[in-house]
Amino acid sequence: MADFKLPVHITSAAGIIKNSSGEILLIRSERRGWEFPGGMIEQGEDIISGLKREIFEETGAEVSVGELFCVSSNTCVEPGYNGVDQVPPKTIFDFICSYKGGEFVPNEESLEMRFVKESDVLEMITAPVYRERFGAYLEYRGRPIYMRYEKYPEFRKYFQITI
Repeated sequence: MADFKLPVHITSAAGIIKNSSGEILLIRSERRGWEFPGGMIEQGEDIISGLKREIFEETGAEVSVGELFCVSSNTCVEPGYNGVDQVPPKTIFDFICSYKGGEFVPNEESLEMRFVKESDVLEMITAPVYRERFGAYLEYRGRPIYMRYEKYPEFRKYFQITI
């Protein structure tokens, strides 16, 4: 038992944010291009509060968080960035959110943001993992989807099931 170590696993959340016209809020990041907002849940924070914080930090938007439509596991260890050596595996919770208000404020993480017609989203998102997760949103029929993938060294999806 002396060699036992607790696993390190990041918990993240993201939101498909819809406005009153049914358009989806996308942000453009320098590293991944267009995507929907979200990020890591901080220590001591619950998933919903962390998601609202991340969305606000990345966009300036205030949202209400609705249904969970996808849970995904990135099971690989990735090379780090911003002074971090390695990024451990990650579990991501994706929610359908409603835009309540706020002023969009571009920043380091989100160079640009805009509402886009739902039918145009997949044309804008280029990162495979965000395309797959948005596909889970499009397939959502009241039961969340679970998927396992690895993002590094190249995207590979292992499976997807409805839970």
